[in-house]
Amino acid sequence: MPTEKNKERAPAVAESPVHDVFDGRHPSASEKDWAEKTLAPALEKNPERPIGAASGVNLDENGNARFTTISGMPVRRLHTQADLPEDWNADKYPGFPGQPPYTRGIHASGYRGRLWTMRQFSGFASPEETNQRYKYLLAHGGGGLSVAFDLPTLMGFDSDAPESEGEVGKCGVAIDSLEDMEILFGGIDLEKTTVSMTINSPASVLWAMYLVVAEKQGADWKQLSGTIQNDILKEYIAQKEYIYPPAPSMRLVIDTFEFGTHFTPKFNSISISGYHIREAGSTALQELAFTIYDGVEYVEWARRRGLNIDDFGPRLSFFFNSHNDFFEEIAKFRASRKIWYRLMKDRFGAKNARTWLMRFHTQTAGVSLTAQQPLNNIARTAIQALAAVLGGTQSLHTDSYDEALALPTEDAARIALRTQQVIAYESGVAQTVDPLGGSYFIEKLTLDMEKGAFDYFDKLDAMGGMVKAIERGYPQKEIAEAAYQYQRAVENKEKLIVGANEFLIEETLPKILYIDHEEVASHQTKKLNALKSRRSNEEVKRCLDALKKAAAQEPVVKADGRMSDANTMPYIIDAVRAYATVGEICNALREVYGTYEEVSVT
Repeated sequence: MPTEKNKERAPAVAESPVHDVFDGRHPSASEKDWAEKTLAPALEKNPERPIGAASGVNLDENGNARFTTISGMPVRRLHTQADLPEDWNADKYPGFPGQPPYTRGIHASGYRGRLWTMRQFSGFASPEETNQRYKYLLAHGGGGLSVAFDLPTLMGFDSDAPESEGEVGKCGVAIDSLEDMEILFGGIDLEKTTVSMTINSPASVLWAMYLVVAEKQGADWKQLSGTIQNDILKEYIAQKEYIYPPAPSMRLVIDTFEFGTHFTPKFNSISISGYHIREAGSTALQELAFTIYDGVEYVEWARRRGLNIDDFGPRLSFFFNSHNDFFEEIAKFRASRKIWYRLMKDRFGAKNARTWLMRFHTQTAGVSLTAQQPLNNIARTAIQALAAVLGGTQSLHTDSYDEALALPTEDAARIALRTQQVIAYESGVAQTVDPLGGSYFIEKLTLDMEKGAFDYFDKLDAMGGMVKAIERGYPQKEIAEAAYQYQRAVENKEKLIVGANEFLIEETLPKILYIDHEEVASHQTKKLNALKSRRSNEEVKRCLDALKKAAAQEPVVKADGRMSDANTMPYIIDAVRAYATVGEICNALREVYGTYEEVSVT
């Protein structure tokens, strides 16, 4: 609303039906003229109503229409250059692509020289079945693989463990040993295929298996490219698939940083993930702020270990969600690069320009998919994917339309991949860099995202960092409140979900992929029994004992820069080579570190 000072200086606008158009700032003469002569008659003829809300809802206390982003941020009717800082200019603020502060992208030519990597997140049932799906996706133009593991694997249990009952192969592929990983990537050249693995608590174990498979293929570890998710902080915040307490979990993450710096210089040892924070119900701003601050926390812990930021910093990568609010998502992606650059350069003093670069993968919003009228999800995914591309993502996964019902069928996965290909090859958006740069609305949203993130950073700094904040339940409570407000808006029809709370029809659901988890569990158990009968169990015990001894020690980087003897990665790799199972390796670490139970926070 206009201030008293503005009312005195611009009485005509303040008293007109469009008094709120400038939100308190003093309008220019041309803006006042437009508001009075063009806008006012238009509003009198066609009063505004909220887009995406049922009739009669989403009004303010004065009965005026209230427009917001999907995150609940107010959206003004009009933006002009006057909404930007007084010293705003194209050179100073967004800058140029490939140059600091990287708002317009980290590559000078955008996608003209190289498109984003087209990944499809896939994994189900047995390694044998998932291997066939991978070959199918690669044959249809996929550029990289993204591995989904089942819940027992994510929690560090073998398929024959009592804790795994009913979950084997259900929501991802079951991996119990190096043998399974060899089957998973059989016939796939790992030196030529980028691989992303969504694994967190047991990340170092599954990564070790991947490295040993590559080694058996004759691949050079220094040429391997891909990512392990390995982001344990977001597990405590949002996804809750943790095993060990925070401190030892962070130690394992930093072990992978150190190991990767020495042996896998092209492989990202972490994907700092906002995706699951958003899926848990956060706003776009919370996703941005908590994700990037998780990155700050990892850097702090690595520096305490004695690692040089410019040695490990270039391999830090990020993973964001792309939700339904088109412009808000694009602004989030643009702001992320500028924020990371500021943090790396100003807060941590990084000198290597590659450390300054925010590199990220994007996945369309699984939480936005509806089980009702599932074909509508194709349109949702296309809009979300386009926002990610216009925001400058380096890698993209598009959800399949049937994922609210089950794991995707082959046909659904192919349509999801074709969505990316249509955007890349038919839409024309890849032909120019940051095509929305300079839009008053986009630039204002980008600046607001940046400011809002640093406001959160100040609060988190005051708490002593993200681990301390998690222990207090701060990010968890913020996300829970945001999720509640959004659900309330949906139930009140302040936000419409096409086919779910409006435009309903009677329908027959499509054919879905059925996983016989009992059959998969039986298959995996037989393989485990056969493996344990033919391997050297004495060698397995020796390797696990050595791992426990290393895990109990405090790792310290040596003065000559060599890796600490207590780094757990070499010991895990030895155990993997001996065909120790995921469960056996994780149980060895459980003996040293214990397990974590979240403290209830009110």
